[in-house]
Amino acid sequence: MELVAGCYEQVLFGFAVHPESEACGDHEQWTLVADFTHHAHTASLSAVAVNSRFVVTGSKDETIHIYDMKKKIEHGALVHHSGTITCLKFYGNRHLISGAEDGLICIWDAKKWECLKSIKAHKGQVTFLSIHPSGKLALSVGTDKTLRTWNLVEGRSAFIKNIKQNAHIVEWSPSGEQYVVIIQNKIDIYQLDTASISGTITNQKRISSVKFLSESVLAVAGDEEVIRFFDCDSLVCLCEFKAHENRVKDMFSFEIPEQHVIVTASSDGFIKMWKLEQDKKVPPSLLCEVNTKARLTCLGVWLAKVPDTKESFPPAAEPSPVSKEQSKIGKKEPGDTVHKDEKQSKPNTKKRSLASNSKKATKESGLVSTKKRKMVEMLEKKRKKKKIKIMQ
Repeated sequence: MELVAGCYEQVLFGFAVHPESEACGDHEQWTLVADFTHHAHTASLSAVAVNSRFVVTGSKDETIHIYDMKKKIEHGALVHHSGTITCLKFYGNRHLISGAEDGLICIWDAKKWECLKSIKAHKGQVTFLSIHPSGKLALSVGTDKTLRTWNLVEGRSAFIKNIKQNAHIVEWSPSGEQYVVIIQNKIDIYQLDTASISGTITNQKRISSVKFLSESVLAVAGDEEVIRFFDCDSLVCLCEFKAHENRVKDMFSFEIPEQHVIVTASSDGFIKMWKLEQDKKVPPSLLCEVNTKARLTCLGVWLAKVPDTKESFPPAAEPSPVSKEQSKIGKKEPGDTVHKDEKQSKPNTKKRSLASNSKKATKESGLVSTKKRKMVEMLEKKRKKKKIKIMQ
């Protein structure tokens, strides 16, 4: 098990987790050991995602970097977006979905690392996306004040719902029967079968991260030191506890045998692991913490020994459940088409080990500069124009 966290200082941190079998008195204690510090990006890190083999990071430098956690090497870089990478989500071991400020959502083959689909998803920026547990649907929100549903089986837009403000987070529940849409400090809870809001929760400060701890319990963190657990049915706050000395930037939760753990990262530089109680009215107990001395932005947990049952998206022959909500979610936009990516982006295959204290990103890191990519695109456009003139 390994914690990975990105920061404003362009560094990816890795910490090996050692759960202790013996308890210190009445309080169980885990240990975090620094594994690597890798400086690959040329701007602050903005997103991280993990599956059973890889960790991927997105950055304001417009690139996605791939790390092979089993071999402990940098696997390459994906260069396709032309804006800050805002969200990264794996579905099983076969697919990665990325969203960025350029308004694109890209579906990647996580084996060959090729861009399978490039979708113009929002008229503004893509701010967040979430994949349904079935792998058949995805939700995205952007700066065009829309909530969009995507049919991942067919790789196309399904429905569009206009919302009054720009949402910055969307998240499915574990069963996929409900989802939450976050606007500033407000949480709207939607039911899938009706596509309507069943309740609204208001947090004290702007929300930065939410995680479902169960089908009905939602952990909420924001621009404050406190984390709150809310009941999505009764809409009441079950408990709150002070987690950090500064605002909480990201959270991650996972389950291992006899343990349910939530991990938090803050602008104060600390990453903390907490043991959740069965009764969510009881605040969690601290398992371990580490001070990175950096301004953390994103967080993930790589679980090497946990088998991944979700291998890939369902085949197109399977029926999609989106038809049930067609009349409820909204009308399909005529111009909202899927564009197949003619030039599939491939990562630089040069590999580089994750050094303990690498400080500078070199040419060997697999990073393809934005300027170089744009120059190549301009040259290709000129060549196409010349071919057209010759044909005429």
